[in-house]
Amino acid sequence: MGRILGIFIAGLLALLPIALTITIAVWVAQLIHAYAGPDSIIGSLVVVLGLNLSSSDTAAYFIGFLIILICIFGLGLLVESRMRPWIQDGVDWLMMRIPIVSNVYDLSKRFVAIVDRGGEDNFKSMRPVWCFFGGEGGAAVLALMPSNEPVVVGDHSYVAVLVPSAPVPFGGALIYVPSKWIRPAEGGVERLMSVYVSMGVTPPAGLPAGGASSESLSSPTATSEKASAPRKSKVQRRRPPPIGEDAS
Repeated sequence: MGRILGIFIAGLLALLPIALTITIAVWVAQLIHAYAGPDSIIGSLVVVLGLNLSSSDTAAYFIGFLIILICIFGLGLLVESRMRPWIQDGVDWLMMRIPIVSNVYDLSKRFVAIVDRGGEDNFKSMRPVWCFFGGEGGAAVLALMPSNEPVVVGDHSYVAVLVPSAPVPFGGALIYVPSKWIRPAEGGVERLMSVYVSMGVTPPAGLPAGGASSESLSSPTATSEKASAPRKSKVQRRRPPPIGEDAS
């Protein structure tokens, strides 16, 4: 009986991701239909936009929707061109001068900056590092280092590391730690993300015994070049005996 129950649970767990994916897709489709369908307020505006080209409401809806997609694509072309700073500054100047709306716009802009993976200021530009709190032998935390430029506080040098949160690595804590606590990590940003998303089930790449110096953050090939350098032979040649003397 226990084996039958175990097989049933295994099949249920295998089916659960598929069922959740279908449920979420249906929910999103219903949400879009409720707020942007032909019978919604936004849908009625889309129909009005396409009525100039067709007398049918259904055809007008799809024509208006196509016009909106073309406009969004055109805006994307403008944003990707050299006009992006002008457009961004103009929109920011306008939205930040509207009371209450400016707060919502600022929050939305920060959220978009987090999820936008195509920009320069994202996780791709960061470097995965090991942070040993307390120095070598202390608690090891896999973190992201935005920049290797140190920040001097008093007589000590610190670097900023971002410790993601599991299982959603888009949040976390920004901590300034001593530079000597940092060691480069292997595997890249994608490996670090998979470690946090899996809540530690996916193991990170380990660090060899003795670790790596903090200098390797800027020159990771220095150690390999040093190890591959040829060694000088220590064999000494025996001097020949002087002429007229017998070799012992």
